[in-house]
Amino acid sequence: MTGPLPSSPAAERNKQPILAVLERLLPHPGRVLEVASGTGQHVAHFAAALPQVQWQPSDVDAARRAAITARLAACGAANVAPPLALDVLADRWPVAAEFDAVLAINLIHVAPPASVAALCAGASRALAPGGARRLLLYGPFREAGRHTAPSNEEFDARLRAENPAWGVRDLGEVTAIAAQAGFARERVFEMPANNRFAVFALAAPLA
Repeated sequence: MTGPLPSSPAAERNKQPILAVLERLLPHPGRVLEVASGTGQHVAHFAAALPQVQWQPSDVDAARRAAITARLAACGAANVAPPLALDVLADRWPVAAEFDAVLAINLIHVAPPASVAALCAGASRALAPGGARRLLLYGPFREAGRHTAPSNEEFDARLRAENPAWGVRDLGEVTAIAAQAGFARERVFEMPANNRFAVFALAAPLA
């Protein structure tokens, strides 16, 4: 693609705090599927910092995949595969069961509610037998039905005004949905700007 690469200020701000958590969680070597990679800022940053981890970006949008490809070419990362066309809501994802972790950053609040169950089901099938087998979710969450900060409540209102199917999800509800796919919530990290990094471990893959 020509012209400047698309860039997200939020991704630029949060990529280092997210990396600090990933450094604690990911196996080395390991394989990670990132769902909804967007501009590719995250995966390019993570790949440079964690060269023993193999990264598979993806996005449903062709323009975003083009931006990811251009960004990866510019940074020269050798441990990142070309981005896949992956629709979270699809019955089957175009990946094999070969990953140690599935990572979704700022996805479920800008997707319909059904995306939570679809993400958990798809992640269950994409994780390799053995190992930690984790689903990693970053973003804003409500807790016990309440927002964790006024800024999150305002953000939620803006999301729902833009699209009634969007909105900040409740962590308890997400945990219950994940359990139906065989995941148990392992840990939740408090992150800057009232975000959370929720870690789910797969106890048993979907049949």
